[in-house]
Amino acid sequence: MKQLVEHIARALVDYPDQVDVQQVEGERSVILEIRVAPDDMGKVIGKRGRIAKAIRTVVGAAALKDNKRVMVEIIQ
Repeated sequence: MKQLVEHIARALVDYPDQVDVQQVEGERSVILEIRVAPDDMGKVIGKRGRIAKAIRTVVGAAALKDNKRVMVEIIQ
C-alpha cells in the first residue's frame, strides 16, 4: 500500500523527489503519512479535500483484501 500511495502522490506533485511516505503498522490498522513539499500541499489535498478523499478511498479499497483499516494522513 505504501508504494500505491507513493505512486499516486508522485504523479500529482511538481516536486516528486520530495514525496515521502511513512508506514506505521498496528495489529489491525495501518497509518500512511504522506509528506510533500510545501508548494505541493494544495495539489495533494485538492479543492475541498477531494483529491485527499479520493486517495483515501483507493487505499481503503486496496486494504480490504488485507483485512486492515488504513488511515492516510497528509503532513507538511
